[in-house]
Amino acid sequence: MSELLDHERCYRAVAGRDARFDGWFVTAVRTTGIYCRPSCPARTPLVRNVSFFSTAAAAQGAGYRACRRCRPDAVPGSPEWDVRADVVARAMRLIADGEIERSGVPGLASRLGYSERQLHRLLVGELGVGALALARARRAQTARVLLETTGLPVTDIAFAAGFASVRQFNDTVREVFATTPTELRRARRGTPAGQPGWLTLRLAARAPYAADEVLLFLGAHAVPGLEEWDGTTFSRVLDLPHGPAVVRLSPSADGAAAVTAQLRLTELRDLGAAVTRCRRMLDLDADPAAVDDVLGADAALAPLVAAAPGRRVPASPDAAELAVRAVLGQQVSVAGARTLTARLLAAGTPLAEPVGSLTHAFPGPAALAGADLGAVGLTGTRRRTVTALAATLDRGDIALDPGADREEAGRALLAVPGIGPWTAALVALRGMGDPDVWLPGDLALRRSLASLGSSDAEAATRWRPWRSYAVMHLWALAAPSLFTRTPALPRSA
Repeated sequence: MSELLDHERCYRAVAGRDARFDGWFVTAVRTTGIYCRPSCPARTPLVRNVSFFSTAAAAQGAGYRACRRCRPDAVPGSPEWDVRADVVARAMRLIADGEIERSGVPGLASRLGYSERQLHRLLVGELGVGALALARARRAQTARVLLETTGLPVTDIAFAAGFASVRQFNDTVREVFATTPTELRRARRGTPAGQPGWLTLRLAARAPYAADEVLLFLGAHAVPGLEEWDGTTFSRVLDLPHGPAVVRLSPSADGAAAVTAQLRLTELRDLGAAVTRCRRMLDLDADPAAVDDVLGADAALAPLVAAAPGRRVPASPDAAELAVRAVLGQQVSVAGARTLTARLLAAGTPLAEPVGSLTHAFPGPAALAGADLGAVGLTGTRRRTVTALAATLDRGDIALDPGADREEAGRALLAVPGIGPWTAALVALRGMGDPDVWLPGDLALRRSLASLGSSDAEAATRWRPWRSYAVMHLWALAAPSLFTRTPALPRSA
C-alpha cells in the first residue's frame, strides 16, 4: 500500500476527482474533520490539509467522520484484498464475510493460523487499526445502507448490522457519521420499492461493468431448484450462517455500473455476509482499468478487450459448492452438469416455502459426505470423488473459505483422488476469486487459442497477473452465447 498511498499520487487523484480510485483509499481533511472518497464533488482541499488512509476504519480511528455528501462507504471495496494472498488480505476477506461477528477476534486469528497478538500487529502495521476497528467500520456501513434504503425498525437494523446492542449502534453511528440514526433515516434519498419481507439494495461496481453479461453467464449455468434465470434477473438460494436466503439480482434500472439486489433472509444478521457473497459472485470489486491495461496491451487479446471492456469473472458465493459442482462438470456438457447438480439438492436445506422454482440450498459437505449418491447418475469413480471431497471439506482438511490460503487449498484439492489440475484451477478461478488462474487443458480455451495463433503451454504463463480475466475473454470467443456481448474476432481471422 505504500506506493498507492504516496501523498502526491493520491492528491492528484483527489484534485482530478478520479472515481477509479474510489475504494482504494479515503481522503481525510484536517480542517473539517471528515473523510471522503477521492471523487467527492466538494471543493478540493489544500494539499497541506489532507491525509490519506487505506481504509475507512483507519480514518475513523484517527478521529474523522464520514462525509455525508459523497458517502465514502457507498463505493466498491478495494480490489487489493481479492488480488493479494497474504494474511492481511485473507483477514480482510474474512472480516468482510462477518467472521468477527460469528467467532470474534480469537476465531479470526485461529482461522488464519496466527495468535491474536500477531494478527493485531500485522493489521495495525499495515492498516493502522486492528480487526475490531475494521469490523466496526463494516457494521457502520451496513447500518447506514439499511437506514437510508429500507423501512426496517431502527432496533432491527442495529442487530442486522452486527451490533451487540442498540446503545453500541447509536454510539457508533454518532461517531462515524456525526448524526443520529433517526437523522440519517430522515435524510434518506428514498426507499426502493420492494415486496414485503424483501430488502432491496444497490450494489455498486467500478465502471465499466456489464451486469447483463455477468448475470447471463450465471443464468446459463443455473441449477433448477437452486438457481433461476428469467432473461433479466438471476435468482438463487444462498446458504448463510443462520439459515438459507434468496437473492434476486438484476441490472441497475438507471444503467449505472451497479446491480440491484433483493434479499429475503432467514435472519437479518446474515445481511452483511449475504452482500459480501453477492459482491464476490458478481466480481463487483475488481479494478477493470488495471485488468484492461494489461490484457489490452497484448495484440492477440486487444480486439476482445476493446469489444468487452471491464469484463468480469462470475463466481460462486461458496467455494465448497463450486468444488463439488466442478467435479460433477468434469467431461460433461453444461446442461449435463446442471442436471447432475439438481439431483443433489434433496440433501440440502429446504426453504421454509418455495420462492418461484427455488426450493433448496446447496447441500453442505457434512450432508454430502453421508448422502447416498447412487441415484444421481454418476459413475462409480465420480461418486467416490464427490464423497471423498465432501468428507475432506467436512473434516477441515481443505479450507476454501474467504480466508483460505489459495496455494495450500490447491495442493489439498489435488490430493483428493479424481481431482486434477483443471478442476483445482476452476475452483481457484470461480470459487476462490483468484484473479490469476489458467485452466490447463481446457478445450474451449484451446479452440480460442488456436484462432489466435497461440498454444496452451504459452498461455499458461501469459497475461499475468490477470489470467482469470483472459480466460473469460477466450471463453467468450469460443462460446459467445454464454455472454451478452459477442466478442470481436481476432484481426488474423
